[in-house]
Amino acid sequence: MTMATTPATTVLYCADPLNGRRTDPHFAQEAQVLRARGAAVALVDHDALLAGDAEGAVARVPAAAGGVRYRGWMVPAARYAELDEALRRRGAELLVSPDAYRRAHELPGWYETFAALTPVSVWLPTAPGEVPDGARLAALAAGLPPGAAVVKDYVKSRKHEWHEACHVPDLGDPVALRRVVGRFVELQGEFLAGGVVLRAFEDFVAPEGAATEVRVWWRGGEPRLFTAHPDSPVIEAAEIPARDLEPVRAAVRALGCPFVTTDLALRADGAWRVVEVGDGQVSDLHRKVDPALLAALLTDDQPVSAV
Repeated sequence: MTMATTPATTVLYCADPLNGRRTDPHFAQEAQVLRARGAAVALVDHDALLAGDAEGAVARVPAAAGGVRYRGWMVPAARYAELDEALRRRGAELLVSPDAYRRAHELPGWYETFAALTPVSVWLPTAPGEVPDGARLAALAAGLPPGAAVVKDYVKSRKHEWHEACHVPDLGDPVALRRVVGRFVELQGEFLAGGVVLRAFEDFVAPEGAATEVRVWWRGGEPRLFTAHPDSPVIEAAEIPARDLEPVRAAVRALGCPFVTTDLALRADGAWRVVEVGDGQVSDLHRKVDPALLAALLTDDQPVSAV
């Protein structure tokens, strides 16, 4: 008699918004590779989750799926907690807890741990559509060194609108500061995450022939995969010297989250700096990187080659 075996890993992918029975096209190849490795793939309705219908979002997840990983589009931390609750009612549980997700996903959760390795940052909780007045922005900016700064929220910047909604050339110019913050808040709209963040500007350079930022994927406190940042037109990831990676490793371990990404960039003075930290479940993979490399991270604990 043949006995059925339970796949070692179940990964929840976002469903195609146009066909709930298929994986979102952005993740379809990745999901296909996972199935070939023997993992189970289930689908989550991302739109329903964002709308507050967590029960509807997990309707296609098999009952009693056990420990699962999420892999898909970003989810606000509060909605991620609702996803976990809905899954638990179906006999499943996210392997990355809501607390760990928030700590890795939102800047206030990881900043203190990485403070020595990343640009000086200050933040102000604000609701979507809320632009802090000049006095509050001036008080916030006072926590940074004089000079230029970058505007973002707890999760994302709008670096593609660099001059309009991201870069403040001089924090001493209150008119320019409020203009850039106001435009950032306007463009983020309902998706503003947590509040307004100001980060001291640091001048980063691209190593010869390599991407400006290296995305390092960590499992269990170990660097398992090195890729170019997904926005990079260059696929080659620069080699980070062990002496520069070691303090990042220590910070990742201190953060205590099981699946983390760190984006590192080389400052003009030769120091490698942490530009961003993220939860690996919602970190994008460069389109030219073999998805099998990430599939290995999602399904096992064996070493993965760098690219």
